[in-house]
Amino acid sequence: MDIRPADLDDPAVRELVRFHHANMQAMSPPEYSFALDLDKLRAPDIRVLAAYHGAQLTGIGAVHLRGAEAELKSMRTVPGQLRSGVATAMLAALTAIARDACVKTLYLETGSGSGFEPAWQLYLKHDFAECGPFADYSASDFNRFMMKRL
Repeated sequence: MDIRPADLDDPAVRELVRFHHANMQAMSPPEYSFALDLDKLRAPDIRVLAAYHGAQLTGIGAVHLRGAEAELKSMRTVPGQLRSGVATAMLAALTAIARDACVKTLYLETGSGSGFEPAWQLYLKHDFAECGPFADYSASDFNRFMMKRL
């Protein structure tokens, strides 16, 4: 698996970001869905990675760097590649970016419905713990917050 900076102009990357954004909007009320679209992923403090198996895109992920804190954003595996190690490899690559940027705490916000269960299990397996809201988020029945000290 090759993980490298994502080309947000690549049609396959753009389609996976669009798919992810639409899926997150469908699984949570719009006011509690915080998936980033392409324009927001272009912000200078966000690093976006793409995973490939040969020439085939298998996943994307992003980390929003905020000084001593960072937030995981927009992790998505291509549907045909689920449970193939893409998410674990992406999580490791994004965590490495955060460590290299001297981040002390890595946060994430995700949904609370059963469709998010695989994501929760991934994060728990990799030493994330539940926490309260961070940054500008507010607690709701539709959100779950996690963090990991680096």
